[in-house]
Amino acid sequence: QVQLVESGGGLVQAGGSLRLSCAASGRSFSSLAMGWFRQAPGKEREFVAAISMSGGSTYYADSVKGRFTIARDNAKNTVALQMNSLKPEDTGVYYCAARNSYYGRWSEANYWGQGTQVTVAS
Repeated sequence: QVQLVESGGGLVQAGGSLRLSCAASGRSFSSLAMGWFRQAPGKEREFVAAISMSGGSTYYADSVKGRFTIARDNAKNTVALQMNSLKPEDTGVYYCAARNSYYGRWSEANYWGQGTQVTVAS
């Protein structure tokens, strides 16, 4: 079993930045592809970003491309999401996710964190 714990959410003004972090335990971190999803109020959860086991490949939703950066540290068992130029529509609960495979459609994951709230004020 894999445990994922997010941190770093909060309230920020539009145009500002936040950095989310996720700590993983319970299994070899380097054997997991990692990702971030988000869920806005009244909407379905959506994919945000993903990173391969080695960190050599990344993949972003079009809505965040160029503004968000996903990175991982396999020595520390952590994955981070740097969010810049935040917009009110980025508001939501952000979930850290882990998958057994990086490839394939990132619509679901094998393991989920509890989520952390991000609120972007206009």
